[in-house]
Amino acid sequence: MDLKLKLEQLHQRVIHLKDQINTEEATKNAFVMPFIQILGYDIFNPTEVIPEHICDIGTKKGEKIDYVIKNNNEPILIIECKHWKENVDAHNSQLHRYFHVSKARFGVLTNGLLYNFYTDLEQPNIMDEKPFLTLNIEDLKDNVIKVLESFTKQAYHLETILDSAEGLKYIKAIRKEFEKEIEQPSDELVKLLVNRFFDKPLTANRMATFKEYTKKALAISINESISHRLKSALHINEKIEEEPKVNPVDSNHDAPKVTTTDEELEGFQIVKAILREKIGAERIAARDTQSYFGVLLDDNNRKPLCRLHFNSANKYIELFHNGKDAGEKVLLNNLDEIYGFREELHGALGRY
Repeated sequence: MDLKLKLEQLHQRVIHLKDQINTEEATKNAFVMPFIQILGYDIFNPTEVIPEHICDIGTKKGEKIDYVIKNNNEPILIIECKHWKENVDAHNSQLHRYFHVSKARFGVLTNGLLYNFYTDLEQPNIMDEKPFLTLNIEDLKDNVIKVLESFTKQAYHLETILDSAEGLKYIKAIRKEFEKEIEQPSDELVKLLVNRFFDKPLTANRMATFKEYTKKALAISINESISHRLKSALHINEKIEEEPKVNPVDSNHDAPKVTTTDEELEGFQIVKAILREKIGAERIAARDTQSYFGVLLDDNNRKPLCRLHFNSANKYIELFHNGKDAGEKVLLNNLDEIYGFREELHGALGRY
């Protein structure tokens, strides 16, 4: 069974059990230990997985790391666990102390849902402040799973992980800064762009105006790029799913055509953003028809999440939070009102 499938099964376990998990110890037993098994390590073999490993720190005696993972009798990974409801980022100082006295090159801080992987790229034997890799059990991403494969017992290779860790760390940092610029363009970015075509001095008033222009330009560029790719994907799907049809010899009727509008694509992006709070983007599919634009789970017609009825003067969203056979159409005055149906969309997701 491949790693992704095993992680998806763990995700289902988390969904069904987490509301019944009330302690940190229960989190370790129900979520973290199965995760260690998924990596290929025997949790019942103390030469591979050492629970409650004593780690004296200076004058502090009896300090314990939740788990130490060994490969070929060498410690490769230390894991510190918290209750699944806790914010893991609030506890990295504790892992930092353990990392300093450990021989392992990697540390993991987890609440059973998020797994933050750290190493010492900046200073030897001193854990970096930011993780180079974050695995979210509730939002599994292929690129993250690919890196995680290097931590499995069978495929573990220190140099391979270290080579990719630096790239992952700085790509993540650059992406974060880019997202900040999209949300609120900085003076530096505005000057860089505007000075290429505007030869007048950038006064305070002009800077404020160009900041708004830059923000809108970035948003339009990204949205158009997404729309273009989505249209291409929909066109490909239509070709794949299209079955050859034979028209009557004397028929003069043109075949019905499906046209995907920009408003339908924009509505789909809003719905997709809401659903991505719960599941990965690859599980959210779009399928346009003559009468509605459908949003499906896993591209399955039996799992509708909502439908957008935008082909008439009035626009409606059809919701399925009461079941796939109990669709409820609601009038929309504008597309932004879709954000108000977050609970209904999540409710539809929960029924499958």
